[in-house]
Amino acid sequence: MTNPHRMIELWRGPLLESWHAGHAVVCDRNGDIVAAWGDADAVIYPRSSCKMIQALPMVEAGVDLSTERLALASASHQGSPVHVAKVRAWLSDLGLSDDDLLCGTEVSRDKDLRLEMIREGETPCQVHNNCSGKHAGFLTFARHLQAGADYVDPDHPVQRAVRAAHEDVTGMESPGFGIDGCSAPNFATTVTGLARAMSAFAAAREGEGTRGTAMSRLREAMCRHPELVAGEGRACTDLMRAMDGRVAVKTGAEAVFVAILPERQLGVALKIVDGATRASEAAITAILVRLGVLDADHPAARAYLDVPIRNRAGREVGRIRAADGFPG
Repeated sequence: MTNPHRMIELWRGPLLESWHAGHAVVCDRNGDIVAAWGDADAVIYPRSSCKMIQALPMVEAGVDLSTERLALASASHQGSPVHVAKVRAWLSDLGLSDDDLLCGTEVSRDKDLRLEMIREGETPCQVHNNCSGKHAGFLTFARHLQAGADYVDPDHPVQRAVRAAHEDVTGMESPGFGIDGCSAPNFATTVTGLARAMSAFAAAREGEGTRGTAMSRLREAMCRHPELVAGEGRACTDLMRAMDGRVAVKTGAEAVFVAILPERQLGVALKIVDGATRASEAAITAILVRLGVLDADHPAARAYLDVPIRNRAGREVGRIRAADGFPG
């Protein structure tokens, strides 16, 4: 990744202590670039930021799911009680169990549940994995296709359909894939390709073709259920609530973040090159403020951008803020 743009800085007293650079693109409804920072052609793994793309072929195929389950299929959830209960109910409705998931076990990211499970001597299950909703979607799609149980195999019909949808909405052939933390293939694209895909989701409208309807349903499910897309205290949930459900946002591992702005019919994608989540959260907040969809003074915005750094005595000793000139 060459020529990244300085985006986020950490100041302690008068000294610039650390800074984060990255690449970001905003595309319009036609997939054309309207703003860019860094290298718009940098090739990245979208990681979990593209879960709505991974769910897209299932919805296009006519699988009828509730808005809650569409949100969970697009989620990187906390593994909190509400997430675990809803994924378990989904599996039960399929006549399946935790053993049918292929995402792997993960300790719940919900502190209260995690500590309760430790006290009770309970072992984490696959439903606690932040990707279990996506995998419940994969299982649902595999059943619809009457395909085999190894739904994460890159040659499985589910993943072939995901790749085809991914390449179609990004507007480019994927140069390859890596295996994500949840064992599913993650297809690479450029930052522009990912932003172009998000702009397609932004422009999609119910009743405007199979794809338009499917994209619209997934986007609206995310906006309607921000607590299922991530969880309490998470940037995705906080920012979507701050924008009153008018914008869908989604994070991905290694500091990827996307946004879908249906009112503006814009899509945003960014990648912080050092993989720092604190920087991707701050950078997407700065871009949303610049695009006029997020109030800079909203508590959620201030929680991720222009954040005071306090020492253990509670004294403010520095700040995390946008670099001068970003996003302009």
